[in-house]
Amino acid sequence: MSEKTNTTTQPKRSGSDVRAIIIRTLHLKKSYQMGHIVTEALRGVDVEIYQGEFLCALGPSGSGKSTFFNMVGGLDSPTSGRVFIDEVDVAQLNAVELAFLRCRKIGYIFQTYNLVRYMTALENVTVPMAFAGVSDDEARDRGMGLLDLVGLKDRWFHKPIEMSGGQQQRTAIARSMANQPSVLLCDEPTGNLDLKTGAEIHGILHRLNQERGVTVICVTHDHRLINIADRIMWIRDGMVERLAQRSDVTVETGAIGGKENE
Repeated sequence: MSEKTNTTTQPKRSGSDVRAIIIRTLHLKKSYQMGHIVTEALRGVDVEIYQGEFLCALGPSGSGKSTFFNMVGGLDSPTSGRVFIDEVDVAQLNAVELAFLRCRKIGYIFQTYNLVRYMTALENVTVPMAFAGVSDDEARDRGMGLLDLVGLKDRWFHKPIEMSGGQQQRTAIARSMANQPSVLLCDEPTGNLDLKTGAEIHGILHRLNQERGVTVICVTHDHRLINIADRIMWIRDGMVERLAQRSDVTVETGAIGGKENE
């Protein structure tokens, strides 16, 4: 992969149509201490993520990608610096406010699916709706609609053990959309899937981004996601090494050139 000269990293829009910033980090740092050893997972990340864009975060293992995921998803607190979601400083929220934010504003998709094994697909999808106070009838209708969206309407009664990895991830995607979030955070969503199934998951994420306007932030090793991203962010050693528009990145057949080959 080679990168052309880039004069701006904001997604290109026509005319005066400029996207609002939905997530912003300022001097974001996170360190972990084990005994006398301090590991700096993030070392001052400043980034703006725009409403409705698809951002792909790449980097080698240990680069800080997953820590970044946890910070912007409100799953962990920074050592210093700030995270703003819709201009709300996440660090200033109390436990109840933070839980509300995570329930209503953000959908999460993980590599290991994180489904409740004794629940059916429909029950897994509707669990977040119960926390949001959605009525049983509405939850069922919305849940069936989401399962239909990911191609699993006819398997609503199946439990995770009765589903393939791809079907489990489709269920997890449907669950992530349960409360109609404006942001989807994906941590290695195709890491446990074969190429064909991974491509199907890419298609679903792209459709949610394009048709529903959901902001998608995908932390991954899967370079195929570059093809559906608006921007690509490379994280290395706890810092943003580069941030480029997809149109300014070329992928070489059979190889990924330069430092991006991680």
